[in-house]
Amino acid sequence: MDIRHLKALIEDKIQHAYLEKYIQQPVIDEDKLFLLTAVLNNTELSSPQKERYILTTMLVQIALDTHDLVPKTNVSGESDEARLTKQLSVLAGDYYSGLYYLLLSEIEDFDLIHKLAAAIKEINENKMKLYYKEVNSFQEYIDILKEIESLLIIYLADYVEEYSLNNITGDWLIMNKLIREKESLEQNGYSKLLDSWFSSNFNSSNTAVSNTIDTMIQKYKVSIEKSLLKLSMQHRPLKNYIMSQLSEPVYNNASIAEEG
Repeated sequence: MDIRHLKALIEDKIQHAYLEKYIQQPVIDEDKLFLLTAVLNNTELSSPQKERYILTTMLVQIALDTHDLVPKTNVSGESDEARLTKQLSVLAGDYYSGLYYLLLSEIEDFDLIHKLAAAIKEINENKMKLYYKEVNSFQEYIDILKEIESLLIIYLADYVEEYSLNNITGDWLIMNKLIREKESLEQNGYSKLLDSWFSSNFNSSNTAVSNTIDTMIQKYKVSIEKSLLKLSMQHRPLKNYIMSQLSEPVYNNASIAEEG
């Protein structure tokens, strides 16, 4: 299945002129799109079914991501436009969720609805653990983030009984998440995810935090490279995609920092 075609289908589904006027355009995570394609490509599902499963799963992801944009606290004296944007972010997430339910109900695939609902439930439970700081270590914190990032794909893989990509899915997505947060920390002096842990547990400079993240990134990179060696030929497109990404400077910089 062609990634550009799938991305165009998703963009067409989520297009809404009024929402786009007030809230930022949802981001379509191409890494997750590629992983979903790899999970479904070698199943016996028809091409329309594969497209529908990918489209609905990505709509769920976009709905969850949109809800995460809503601030957890109210700001006194905020403008009417800011308040409207916040309210519309909630409604937009609900709207994208509604689209996914509609698509699945049209093909009467109620088993998949239950499977994705179970994934959503577990994702939200993990988010609550982070919100209420029910975490005992930084590694546990990262492990929960890893589940939040990967559970939709893992549950879909379980539904189609394709388990060979489960390990690489979580490692790949959390490593990319850490790289993005590290870049935000270095460029803006702030990372929403990292600050929520480090500021609550100990005082640390951005340099020390960055070095800690480099260590984590390097660990996942090594794990991913080992997992790639075990992939069968049927997953060659995914293997080539990930290897091309790993060769980019942003990934190598973390390795150099760790080795140094």
